[in-house]
Amino acid sequence: MNSGFYTALGTPVDQSGNLVSGSFKKHIEDQIAAGASGLLVMGSMGIEPCIRESEYSLIAKEGARSVNGRCPVFIGAMDNSLSRVKDRINSLAGAKIDGIVVTTPYYFVSTQEELIEFFTEIARFSPFPVYLYDLAVTTKVRINPETVEALMKIENIKGIKTGDIITAKRLLLSPAKRDDFVIMFSGLDIFDIAYKYGLEMNLDGMFACTTSIAAKMYDSLKANNYEAAAKYLDQILGLRGEFIKAGVFRGFSYAMNLLGYEGIFAPDYAQKGINSSDSKYEGIKEYMKALKLI
Repeated sequence: MNSGFYTALGTPVDQSGNLVSGSFKKHIEDQIAAGASGLLVMGSMGIEPCIRESEYSLIAKEGARSVNGRCPVFIGAMDNSLSRVKDRINSLAGAKIDGIVVTTPYYFVSTQEELIEFFTEIARFSPFPVYLYDLAVTTKVRINPETVEALMKIENIKGIKTGDIITAKRLLLSPAKRDDFVIMFSGLDIFDIAYKYGLEMNLDGMFACTTSIAAKMYDSLKANNYEAAAKYLDQILGLRGEFIKAGVFRGFSYAMNLLGYEGIFAPDYAQKGINSSDSKYEGIKEYMKALKLI
């Protein structure tokens, strides 16, 4: 896998929660054209926990078909039990994907021993490579570095996505790290610093709506122009700040519509007022104009 930016795609749905296929395909095409190193379908920004069961397999396979081998594509398979994750994996049968991404169970609090049992069984069961997703801010439980080192012994566990810089740095230097074990860093606020340290695969949902800026940022990083890279990162963080004022997913959905992607990119309980004349949305529009995104 190559260094660079990996985009957690948004998932456009209609009022009934069904995929807006044309918008999704356009989103994928634009990411590939901009040079994304890989794509995550139905991660956090892709609202995987909110997707209708009837749409999950369709979205995953539509994404894989649209990518068609042009870059790595991963599918979020997060859920709260082994049986439910296995159901998701079974629904992906026949999909040409490069792996599944799985968080810890996020309803009950698990011990590290339970996490080892959980991920070990998923890796045994899955015909696809498995990538750990360390997202303690949502799941309430971090995947400790010692736990990851134990799981590195399992051949079908191919990597981890984490925003914890301490975990990422330790794993990068760990004697237990296999050559084919990938560390994707997802701490957006310090992507430039992490890249300089050697964490050169960075994944985030903000790249979905700042694609041209992300491309410039990673061109700058590859050229060791960290001053320019920091400027572009600050622009991305600034837009995220505007989203927060409106509610992250409402703001993201509004921005994606401004960029020409049809559909709703927010959970069904967070859709009220999107595209209204509220000043919070006007702030997003003006910021995007200033960045020449629209």
